[in-house]
Amino acid sequence: MANFNEILDSILGVLFIIIVMSLAYAYLKPHRLHKRRLVSTILLKASYLVFLFFLLLFTYLSIFFKGGVNKIFPGIESYLYTMLVIAPTIGIFVRKAKIFSERRDSFNYFFSVVNILSIMLLFFMFFV
Repeated sequence: MANFNEILDSILGVLFIIIVMSLAYAYLKPHRLHKRRLVSTILLKASYLVFLFFLLLFTYLSIFFKGGVNKIFPGIESYLYTMLVIAPTIGIFVRKAKIFSERRDSFNYFFSVVNILSIMLLFFMFFV
């Protein structure tokens, strides 16, 4: 039987995932769509939210049930895991920069592919 601290940690971990997903949803506003870039905007926002969900889920599982992130992603994989966290997030934060305003469609598609590849790599790293 699990003790109180383990149960509390699990509950707090689930609450953390819910809070982070809620903040990401509020920041991205996926219900607000751009009229000229409808498909690329939907694809970027949806792929990032799915990526974030799986990232938080795998992090939660590795921290509370597998002995920590360092046991699941040892050595060079920990650097790859860090890059997986940073790259899609940078793509979301700089998407409205003036530099990319003329090429926003291609930017959205590129980072949608980055998000999807990050999800696949995360699955591969976690299960293999």
